[in-house]
Amino acid sequence: MTGVSIDLNADLGEGFGRWRLTDDEQLLSVVTSANVACGFHAGDAVTMRRVCELAAARGVRIGAQVSYRDLAGFGRRSMDVPPDELAAEVAYQIGALEVFARAAGSRVAYVKPHGALYNRVVHDEEQATAVVEGVLLAGGRLPVLGLPGSTLHTAAEKEGLPVVPEAFADRAYTAEGTLVPRAQEGAVLSDPATVVERSVSMARFGVVTSRCGRSVGVRARSLCLHGDTPGAVALAGEVRGRLEHSGIRVEAFA
Repeated sequence: MTGVSIDLNADLGEGFGRWRLTDDEQLLSVVTSANVACGFHAGDAVTMRRVCELAAARGVRIGAQVSYRDLAGFGRRSMDVPPDELAAEVAYQIGALEVFARAAGSRVAYVKPHGALYNRVVHDEEQATAVVEGVLLAGGRLPVLGLPGSTLHTAAEKEGLPVVPEAFADRAYTAEGTLVPRAQEGAVLSDPATVVERSVSMARFGVVTSRCGRSVGVRARSLCLHGDTPGAVALAGEVRGRLEHSGIRVEAFA
Protein backbone atom coordinates (compact mmCIF):
# COMPACT_ATOMS: atom_id res chain seq x y z
CA MET A 1 0.00 0.00 0.00
CA THR A 2 1.33 3.46 -0.92
CA GLY A 3 0.35 6.99 -0.07
CA VAL A 4 -0.56 6.22 3.54
CA SER A 5 -0.42 9.12 6.00
CA ILE A 6 -1.55 9.75 9.56
CA ASP A 7 -1.85 12.74 11.86
CA LEU A 8 -0.48 12.41 15.41
CA ASN A 9 -2.36 14.33 18.09
CA ALA A 10 -1.69 14.65 21.81
CA ASP A 11 -3.44 16.30 24.76
CA LEU A 12 -1.30 19.24 25.85
CA GLY A 13 -1.45 22.15 28.27
CA GLU A 14 -2.85 19.87 30.95
CA GLY A 15 -1.66 21.77 33.97
CA PHE A 16 -2.88 24.52 36.24
CA GLY A 17 -0.82 27.27 37.82
CA ARG A 18 2.51 25.80 38.92
CA TRP A 19 1.32 22.24 38.37
CA ARG A 20 2.15 20.64 35.01
CA LEU A 21 1.12 17.20 33.84
CA THR A 22 2.36 17.10 30.25
CA ASP A 23 5.80 17.77 28.76
CA ASP A 24 4.40 20.14 26.16
CA GLU A 25 7.66 21.32 24.62
CA GLN A 26 9.01 17.82 24.00
CA LEU A 27 5.72 16.41 22.72
CA LEU A 28 5.39 19.31 20.29
CA SER A 29 8.57 18.09 18.62
CA VAL A 30 6.79 14.82 17.78
CA VAL A 31 3.08 15.44 17.14
CA THR A 32 1.44 17.27 14.24
CA SER A 33 -1.70 18.38 16.10
CA ALA A 34 -1.98 19.68 19.67
CA ASN A 35 -5.22 19.26 21.65
CA VAL A 36 -4.89 22.18 24.03
CA ALA A 37 -6.80 22.10 27.33
CA CYS A 38 -9.04 25.16 27.51
CA GLY A 39 -9.40 25.62 31.26
CA PHE A 40 -12.36 23.40 32.08
CA HIS A 41 -10.60 20.11 32.82
CA ALA A 42 -7.08 21.56 32.97
CA GLY A 43 -5.16 24.54 31.70
CA ASP A 44 -5.17 28.23 32.52
CA ALA A 45 -4.56 31.45 30.58
CA VAL A 46 -0.78 31.42 30.95
CA THR A 47 -0.52 27.74 30.02
CA MET A 48 -2.79 28.14 27.01
CA ARG A 49 -0.76 31.09 25.75
CA ARG A 50 2.54 29.25 26.23
CA VAL A 51 1.42 26.11 24.43
CA CYS A 52 -0.03 28.10 21.53
CA GLU A 53 3.24 29.97 21.13
CA LEU A 54 5.25 26.74 21.19
CA ALA A 55 2.90 25.02 18.75
CA ALA A 56 2.89 27.93 16.33
CA ALA A 57 6.69 28.14 16.39
CA ARG A 58 6.92 24.45 15.47
CA GLY A 59 4.20 24.49 12.86
CA VAL A 60 1.96 22.21 14.90
CA ARG A 61 -1.78 22.56 14.39
CA ILE A 62 -3.72 23.91 17.41
CA GLY A 63 -6.98 22.26 18.46
CA ALA A 64 -9.40 23.16 21.25
CA GLN A 65 -9.87 20.27 23.67
CA VAL A 66 -13.24 21.09 25.21
CA SER A 67 -14.55 19.45 28.35
CA TYR A 68 -17.19 19.42 31.02
CA ARG A 69 -16.41 21.98 33.75
CA ASP A 70 -14.57 19.55 36.03
CA LEU A 71 -11.11 20.66 37.17
CA ALA A 72 -11.23 18.48 40.27
CA GLY A 73 -12.04 15.35 38.28
CA PHE A 74 -9.83 16.18 35.29
CA GLY A 75 -12.91 16.12 33.09
CA ARG A 76 -13.33 12.39 33.52
CA ARG A 77 -16.48 12.42 35.66
CA SER A 78 -19.83 11.98 33.97
CA MET A 79 -22.02 15.07 34.18
CA ASP A 80 -25.53 15.97 33.09
CA VAL A 81 -25.18 19.46 31.65
CA PRO A 82 -28.22 21.11 30.02
CA PRO A 83 -27.70 21.37 26.24
CA ASP A 84 -27.87 25.17 26.07
CA GLU A 85 -25.34 25.44 28.86
CA LEU A 86 -23.01 22.89 27.28
CA ALA A 87 -23.16 24.63 23.89
CA ALA A 88 -22.26 27.96 25.52
CA GLU A 89 -19.39 26.40 27.49
CA VAL A 90 -17.97 24.71 24.40
CA ALA A 91 -18.05 28.02 22.52
CA TYR A 92 -16.47 29.77 25.52
CA GLN A 93 -13.55 27.35 25.57
CA ILE A 94 -12.94 27.62 21.83
CA GLY A 95 -13.08 31.40 21.97
CA ALA A 96 -10.61 31.59 24.84
CA LEU A 97 -8.07 29.45 23.01
CA GLU A 98 -8.59 31.35 19.76
CA VAL A 99 -7.34 34.55 21.43
CA PHE A 100 -4.01 32.94 22.27
CA ALA A 101 -3.72 31.04 19.00
CA ARG A 102 -4.16 34.22 16.97
CA ALA A 103 -1.75 36.14 19.21
CA ALA A 104 0.82 33.46 18.40
CA GLY A 105 0.23 33.89 14.67
CA SER A 106 -1.88 30.77 14.31
CA ARG A 107 -5.55 29.82 14.82
CA VAL A 108 -7.73 27.15 16.33
CA ALA A 109 -7.92 24.56 13.55
CA TYR A 110 -10.21 21.90 15.04
CA VAL A 111 -12.16 20.82 18.12
CA LYS A 112 -11.90 17.61 20.15
CA PRO A 113 -13.93 16.75 23.26
CA HIS A 114 -12.07 15.44 26.29
CA GLY A 115 -12.63 12.65 28.78
CA ALA A 116 -16.19 12.03 29.93
CA LEU A 117 -17.56 14.37 27.28
CA TYR A 118 -15.70 12.50 24.53
CA ASN A 119 -17.18 9.20 25.65
CA ARG A 120 -20.64 10.64 26.23
CA VAL A 121 -21.02 12.02 22.70
CA VAL A 122 -20.22 8.65 21.15
CA HIS A 123 -23.85 7.68 21.79
CA ASP A 124 -25.70 10.64 23.37
CA GLU A 125 -27.46 12.61 20.63
CA GLU A 126 -28.50 15.50 22.86
CA GLN A 127 -25.01 16.13 24.22
CA ALA A 128 -23.41 15.58 20.79
CA THR A 129 -25.75 18.12 19.23
CA ALA A 130 -24.90 20.60 21.99
CA VAL A 131 -21.17 20.23 21.29
CA VAL A 132 -21.77 20.89 17.59
CA GLU A 133 -23.92 23.91 18.43
CA GLY A 134 -21.06 25.20 20.57
CA VAL A 135 -18.63 24.84 17.67
CA LEU A 136 -20.99 26.76 15.40
CA LEU A 137 -21.57 29.40 18.06
CA ALA A 138 -17.82 29.98 18.30
CA GLY A 139 -17.76 30.84 14.60
CA GLY A 140 -16.11 29.15 11.66
CA ARG A 141 -16.67 25.61 10.47
CA LEU A 142 -14.05 23.78 12.46
CA PRO A 143 -13.35 20.07 11.92
CA VAL A 144 -14.40 17.83 14.80
CA LEU A 145 -12.19 14.96 15.99
CA GLY A 146 -13.95 11.95 17.40
CA LEU A 147 -14.51 8.22 17.34
CA PRO A 148 -15.42 6.83 13.89
CA GLY A 149 -19.16 6.34 13.54
CA SER A 150 -19.91 8.32 16.69
CA THR A 151 -23.10 10.28 17.25
CA LEU A 152 -20.89 13.37 17.49
CA HIS A 153 -19.71 12.89 13.92
CA THR A 154 -23.24 12.28 12.71
CA ALA A 155 -24.37 15.54 14.34
CA ALA A 156 -21.36 17.43 12.93
CA GLU A 157 -21.91 16.17 9.39
CA LYS A 158 -25.58 17.13 9.61
CA GLU A 159 -24.47 20.73 10.18
CA GLY A 160 -21.84 20.61 7.45
CA LEU A 161 -18.82 20.43 9.74
CA PRO A 162 -15.84 18.34 8.60
CA VAL A 163 -15.18 15.28 10.76
CA VAL A 164 -11.85 13.63 11.52
CA PRO A 165 -12.01 10.01 12.73
CA GLU A 166 -9.33 9.15 15.25
CA ALA A 167 -7.92 6.07 16.92
CA PHE A 168 -6.05 5.56 20.19
CA ALA A 169 -2.74 3.75 20.22
CA ASP A 170 -2.63 3.22 23.98
CA ARG A 171 -6.29 2.46 24.77
CA ALA A 172 -8.04 -0.92 24.79
CA TYR A 173 -11.01 -1.34 22.45
CA THR A 174 -14.26 -3.21 22.86
CA ALA A 175 -15.56 -5.56 20.15
CA GLU A 176 -17.94 -2.73 19.14
CA GLY A 177 -15.07 -0.37 18.37
CA THR A 178 -15.50 1.86 21.42
CA LEU A 179 -12.94 2.54 24.14
CA VAL A 180 -12.83 0.35 27.22
CA PRO A 181 -13.75 2.62 30.18
CA ARG A 182 -10.73 3.81 32.16
CA ALA A 183 -12.22 2.40 35.36
CA GLN A 184 -11.75 -1.11 34.00
CA GLU A 185 -8.46 -2.93 34.36
CA GLY A 186 -6.36 -2.92 31.20
CA ALA A 187 -8.12 0.08 29.67
CA VAL A 188 -4.81 1.90 29.20
CA LEU A 189 -1.95 0.01 27.53
CA SER A 190 1.55 0.58 28.90
CA ASP A 191 3.74 -1.84 26.94
CA PRO A 192 5.67 0.27 24.37
CA ALA A 193 6.06 -2.55 21.86
CA THR A 194 2.32 -3.19 21.85
CA VAL A 195 1.47 0.48 21.45
CA VAL A 196 3.94 0.89 18.57
CA GLU A 197 2.69 -2.17 16.69
CA ARG A 198 -0.94 -1.14 17.14
CA SER A 199 -0.11 2.31 15.78
CA VAL A 200 1.24 0.89 12.54
CA SER A 201 -1.68 -1.51 12.19
CA MET A 202 -4.20 1.28 12.71
CA ALA A 203 -2.48 3.67 10.30
CA ARG A 204 -1.79 1.19 7.50
CA PHE A 205 -4.64 -1.31 7.72
CA GLY A 206 -7.31 0.48 9.77
CA VAL A 207 -7.71 -2.39 12.23
CA VAL A 208 -6.98 -3.07 15.90
CA THR A 209 -7.34 -6.13 18.08
CA SER A 210 -10.06 -5.66 20.67
CA ARG A 211 -9.75 -6.78 24.27
CA CYS A 212 -11.63 -9.98 23.44
CA GLY A 213 -9.24 -10.79 20.60
CA ARG A 214 -11.50 -9.79 17.72
CA SER A 215 -10.20 -7.53 14.91
CA VAL A 216 -12.07 -4.23 14.84
CA GLY A 217 -12.09 -1.64 12.08
CA VAL A 218 -10.75 1.76 13.15
CA ARG A 219 -10.85 3.99 10.10
CA ALA A 220 -8.69 6.82 11.40
CA ARG A 221 -7.11 9.96 9.97
CA SER A 222 -5.56 10.93 13.30
CA LEU A 223 -3.87 8.87 15.99
CA CYS A 224 -4.00 10.02 19.63
CA LEU A 225 -0.98 9.68 21.88
CA HIS A 226 -1.78 10.54 25.50
CA GLY A 227 0.63 13.01 27.02
CA ASP A 228 -0.25 12.25 30.65
CA THR A 229 1.08 8.68 30.76
CA PRO A 230 4.53 7.79 32.16
CA GLY A 231 7.21 7.93 29.45
CA ALA A 232 4.84 9.69 27.05
CA VAL A 233 7.55 11.61 25.17
CA ALA A 234 9.75 8.58 24.55
CA LEU A 235 6.77 6.49 23.51
CA ALA A 236 5.51 9.16 21.13
CA GLY A 237 8.95 9.31 19.56
CA GLU A 238 8.98 5.54 19.12
CA VAL A 239 5.56 5.56 17.51
CA ARG A 240 6.49 8.29 15.04
CA GLY A 241 9.79 6.63 14.24
CA ARG A 242 8.17 3.27 13.51
CA LEU A 243 5.43 4.84 11.41
CA GLU A 244 7.94 6.67 9.26
CA HIS A 245 10.20 3.60 9.02
CA SER A 246 7.14 1.69 7.78
CA GLY A 247 6.66 4.19 4.96
CA ILE A 248 3.75 6.01 6.59
CA ARG A 249 3.86 9.78 6.29
CA VAL A 250 3.23 11.64 9.55
CA GLU A 251 1.43 14.88 8.71
CA ALA A 252 -1.49 16.97 9.87
CA PHE A 253 -4.88 15.94 8.48
CA ALA A 254 -6.08 17.91 5.47
